[in-house]
Amino acid sequence: MKLHEFTASRAVAAIRRCEVSSEDLVRALLARMEAVEPQISAMLHVDAEAALAEARARDAAPPSGPLHGIPIALKDNLSVRGQPCTCASRILRGYRAPYDATVVEKLRRAGAVLLGRANMDEFAMGSSTETSSVRATRNPWDPARAPGGSSGGAAAAVAAREAFAALGSDTGGSIRQPAAFCGCVGLKPTYGRVSRYGLVAFASSLDQIGPLTRDVRDAALLFNAIAGHDPHDSTSLSDAPADLSSALGRGVRGLKLGLPREYFLKGIERDVEESVRRAARELEKLGAEIVEVSLPHTEYAVATYYVLATAEASANLARFDGVRYGHRAEKPSDLLEMYGRTRAEGFGAEVKRRIILGTYVLSRGYHDAYYLHAQKARTLIRGDFQQAFARCDAILTPTTPTPAFKLGEKMQDPLQMYLADIFTIAVNLAGACAISLPCGFVVRETTLPVGLQIIGPWMREETIFRIADAYEQATAWREEAPPL
Repeated sequence: MKLHEFTASRAVAAIRRCEVSSEDLVRALLARMEAVEPQISAMLHVDAEAALAEARARDAAPPSGPLHGIPIALKDNLSVRGQPCTCASRILRGYRAPYDATVVEKLRRAGAVLLGRANMDEFAMGSSTETSSVRATRNPWDPARAPGGSSGGAAAAVAAREAFAALGSDTGGSIRQPAAFCGCVGLKPTYGRVSRYGLVAFASSLDQIGPLTRDVRDAALLFNAIAGHDPHDSTSLSDAPADLSSALGRGVRGLKLGLPREYFLKGIERDVEESVRRAARELEKLGAEIVEVSLPHTEYAVATYYVLATAEASANLARFDGVRYGHRAEKPSDLLEMYGRTRAEGFGAEVKRRIILGTYVLSRGYHDAYYLHAQKARTLIRGDFQQAFARCDAILTPTTPTPAFKLGEKMQDPLQMYLADIFTIAVNLAGACAISLPCGFVVRETTLPVGLQIIGPWMREETIFRIADAYEQATAWREEAPPL
């Protein structure tokens, strides 16, 4: 097996046995990038010399943290002191972060090496990575198809073996949906379990940072490293998360797993549904009990999300005005023209669309009709999950209604693009935790992965990892790799 094909866990073990060095791993991944990046375009910024220098420093020190010497990629909305942080937007070109995000500090303490910055939809607004102002990322399984979004670059880098693991952000499915499209594992933790300090905000009540990895064990390794309370984040939970390694290998015997009837209706492709139902049968064979549950307000999730998320985006993105950092329009006649031209030149079409929509739903005369109603609907959606979890330990759903769609297929139809996240959005609205992992393949012109989503109660990541690990160990989907 070549070095770039290692999982993060295997790479950790190899370093501890002195079979490889961190520098060996970084060089292997840089060579892999050179070979496949022209086809994939997953990365926006890689400082090879800085990564090699960091790796040499790790090699010169005795192994300490659980990620000692392991190269990790970061989505381009996470702050790293002195590095670009553009959110794939023209408005932040030239900006370099003046501080480290909390998750970056924790990765460093765990011994990780920061490999580079992955492409994304502009300001995390999109489901295909096509709204990036730099270029679109391509799916490693079929370069004619989208890798998902908004963490599409991170998912593609992991799937293409350009990184052992990556951190992304998930506001309405932006880790889980690209994980499903690219055939890797993606975790959206409970809201507040991972600090958002240093994450460029899209929708502050929905955003959450999580790992993208090649298998469930690696996802547990990264979550253990980044989770925990942070006084810099007022929404950070004070409860210390359990060590997820204790959840692995326990099996699913005695657990009740719910299948929500609202997630298996018109709109889901038959092959995707069958893959998920087959996964449920496999878990039943392993000792779990499968029960039907209902999430009756699911049909309102997309509309609720696009009112609340855009309202928060309108407020959060008001700071990008050309005054303090980033792009500034040249030779404006006055201050108002500078604001207007800076934002018109700096933001892409999808970001403008969401700012306008968010400003509208917050405006006088419409706040109660839209924003207030959406908050009430959010409460009902959260209540649906509370009632469902009273009947089961976790919920099984498809991660996406279809496999990866073709690049350009949905760009002219925003509603169809938004519906790509129909099975992931409600989890963010409820603040619960969820993980996506491969559960099969479908054949179109090429072979494409299908994702199984396991949704767990608040602060019960160990439950969804227990289920995901049991399923992964009983199947061989994780062993498949894109035909690059």
